[in-house]
Amino acid sequence: MKKRRILVIDDERSIRETLSEILTDEGYAVTAVESGEAGLKRLLEDGFDLVFLDVWLRDRDGLSVLEAAAADGRRNEAPIVMISGHANVETAVRAVRLGAYDFLEKPLSLERVVLTAQKAIERRDLLAEVATFRGRLESESELLGNSAPMRKLREEIARVAPTDARVLITGENGTGKELVARHIHRLSERRESPLVEVNCAAIPEELIESELFGHVRGSFTGASEDRRGKFEEADGATLFLDEVADMSAKTQAKMLRALQEGRFTRVGGSRAIASDARVLSATNKNLADEIRRGAFREDLFFRLAVVPIHVPALRERTDDIPLLAEHFLRQASVRFGRKPKSLAADAVDALEAYGWPGNVRELKNLIERLMILSPADEVRREDLPAEFGNGAIPGGVAPEAPLRDAREDFERRYILAALKRNRGNVSRTAEALDLERSNLYRKLKAYGIEVERE
Repeated sequence: MKKRRILVIDDERSIRETLSEILTDEGYAVTAVESGEAGLKRLLEDGFDLVFLDVWLRDRDGLSVLEAAAADGRRNEAPIVMISGHANVETAVRAVRLGAYDFLEKPLSLERVVLTAQKAIERRDLLAEVATFRGRLESESELLGNSAPMRKLREEIARVAPTDARVLITGENGTGKELVARHIHRLSERRESPLVEVNCAAIPEELIESELFGHVRGSFTGASEDRRGKFEEADGATLFLDEVADMSAKTQAKMLRALQEGRFTRVGGSRAIASDARVLSATNKNLADEIRRGAFREDLFFRLAVVPIHVPALRERTDDIPLLAEHFLRQASVRFGRKPKSLAADAVDALEAYGWPGNVRELKNLIERLMILSPADEVRREDLPAEFGNGAIPGGVAPEAPLRDAREDFERRYILAALKRNRGNVSRTAEALDLERSNLYRKLKAYGIEVERE
């Protein structure tokens, strides 16, 4: 195991020797210098895990060394522990404000020196791990793609994010609406506050109002104590309402009042509570259709959709598929501890020709499956499932079947895919297929296709 490196900067020889001996005995690699200039140079140019820095040095003030280190971009964020024989509260406070990890007084307690070194390095490791984890999360949540629809999406996000405007994010399942919400929050003035998320479809109807607005003790069976809701938690922050079209009519009415007035009451309560929450919402449903059939309030729609943003389906940005696939391959390699794989040109062609009803989520799942099951280091077309045209005739039609059967099988599957893309809406499907609606109904009946609206 590599030894941790500690730098000691002190103009007293006895202190340098004592610290070097005790820390070396504890298994550290110690470098000791007597001047502030030499210590600053070593600190900025070498990779140390911890620094002990004397406040009073012959050539310069130790606090000025600390300040110079904090301001220099080359510093590797090694924690700095200040030591002094003439400490006062003002000096200690200034040192902490400049970024010092701790402040030790002379004569030094060797036990405290060892404990401080151990804790400082543990904290540094933890912060590095958190930074790595955060970087990995951010890389996983990148809005990848250089296609025209993705460039337009990023431009829209960049324009709306710094404002406090409410945003309605629309798009099919699996397109990344949640990622868009997170990017808006990350680029907003509220980024230091939390992004409070609520999945309106995952919460039972009888509990969604309590989840959003909270409740008072005794307001319903099981309400044993007062509880804050998500609107209250998001005061001064960002509230993301996913699957917002799944709210009940009663909850929609209370949501409308909360957005109009900037205040609400808990379930069973009477006191109005103010909330300055910025609301982002998302849905995979066509809200115009929902409004026409009376399932969603038009006035609430206009409150939520101050700025509408549409996330394109993957089939609308096929140019991004190679980039996304390579990204997911790298992720899957790390996740499953497998040797990295690549995609052959014919496999990329097949991926680009596919319709992707499940969008980016479907692509990611496929890539993870290929990482596990594909035997070679290069994924070829024949490694893909049958629906990607890997040489087999898709749909279960035997190779010797009449051409008419194959044509009918293809047409049936093509109509099914179009229905899925249009969420069971026959009128929009007919328009997309350039068919008269009556003609499409005849084909649905002939192929035994039952339409279920999502």
